Amino acid sequence: MNKVTVNEEICKECEYCITFCPKKTILRKKDTLNKKGYYPAVAENLEDCIACGICATVCPEAAITIEKDI
Repeated sequence: MNKVTVNEEICKECEYCITFCPKKTILRKKDTLNKKGYYPAVAENLEDCIACGICATVCPEAAITIEKDI
């Protein structure tokens, strides 16, 4: 399974990753605030992830990393 990691402490809740994910099931906003006062993205349903990397590419804070399952 592919792995999507969101550094929740630098995420600024722009939602680009959620908006541009082609599967629309991988990322959602977390229910709790980070230290900066934002609701960061959180990765879920990773069995649907195709590891396209769009979420990591569009993130202006570089808060997302993708590890492809080999």
